[in-house]
Amino acid sequence: MSALKISWQAALALVLCVIAAFTLPVAGAEGSNPFSSSTTLAIFALVGLAALISMMRVTDALAATTLFVGAHGAAWLLLAGIAGNEGAARAPFFLLIAAGWLLAWRCVTVLSAMRPKDRAVSTFLRLLIPTIFGAWILILWEAITRGAGIPFVLLPPPSSIGVRLANSVPVLWADVNQTIFHSVIVGYIIGCGAGFATAILADRVPFLRRGLLPIGNMVSALPIIGVAPILVMWFGFDWHSKAAVVVIMTFFPMLVNTVAGLAASGHMERDLMRTYASGYWTTLLKLRLPAAAPFIFNALKINSTLALIGAIVAEFFGTPVVGMGFRISTEVGRMNIDMVWAEIAVAALAGSVFYGAIALVERAVTFWHPSVRGG
Repeated sequence: MSALKISWQAALALVLCVIAAFTLPVAGAEGSNPFSSSTTLAIFALVGLAALISMMRVTDALAATTLFVGAHGAAWLLLAGIAGNEGAARAPFFLLIAAGWLLAWRCVTVLSAMRPKDRAVSTFLRLLIPTIFGAWILILWEAITRGAGIPFVLLPPPSSIGVRLANSVPVLWADVNQTIFHSVIVGYIIGCGAGFATAILADRVPFLRRGLLPIGNMVSALPIIGVAPILVMWFGFDWHSKAAVVVIMTFFPMLVNTVAGLAASGHMERDLMRTYASGYWTTLLKLRLPAAAPFIFNALKINSTLALIGAIVAEFFGTPVVGMGFRISTEVGRMNIDMVWAEIAVAALAGSVFYGAIALVERAVTFWHPSVRGG
């Protein structure tokens, strides 16, 4: 039996290390390498040893730990060395970054194959795997922008965006308060609530259903960039006009999904309810709405992203001197691209939290549904 478990990611990482060793220095010209000899040796040792140990007959936990330490340790040393020496990276720098990325890929592969019996460990792995994946998107972004010397005004590295985030907390919080806690939340509640109520009414009145749904499809296709300035003129420059845009964007997805969900219950179930002498409202509450719950939550999740996009875009057409859309449009004109990316990062985080909260509620409410039981 072979003493090694050959992995193409680890083997390729070793090959890249060998090529990098023959093309040193890592950065700068001869004699001006920003990486000291000890740092360079540590980088090669981390990548090489992690690749070799991961291919030995060791446990998956040890292999994953070694790969994690080797990949991220080498990446940290490489990024720390290139900071302040933007544009000085040479081929070995990018080869070693690629080798670290391959080790991280192998680490995620090993972690994905693990099937721990402990529920806490299983939950930890489900969180760790996407975290490693996301972290390496940022690492590669940082390495390319700093190593290739891309001007920060075109594409700032994540570290620069993080510094701007930390130094602009009061401004960002004011923008979040204006855009999310006023425009998005209010418009989302009104739009989804009105769409749900109208769907119940349309289900009760057939001719209303036949007339509303085609109109809903047409209104859903309206470009927000055309509707937003009109609503700003109608409702003013404050958050009310942005909430109105959110209402329009969230109303019809909720209407269409709820109407489809109310028709999801089967004829046998409805016939059973009729044999129990159940009226319309009893059947609606005890059979049809529970059957429509996955459709309703699907609309809520779709609307959670549409609402944020609608509010931010609407702020481009008139708003007080606060708000995420206002800040993005203003800072682009000032060439403060790191602030623009900071706003984008906050918006992405807020949207993810919003979507995740709805998904958690969905799992708690529709625990009986096959899609939840299977997950």
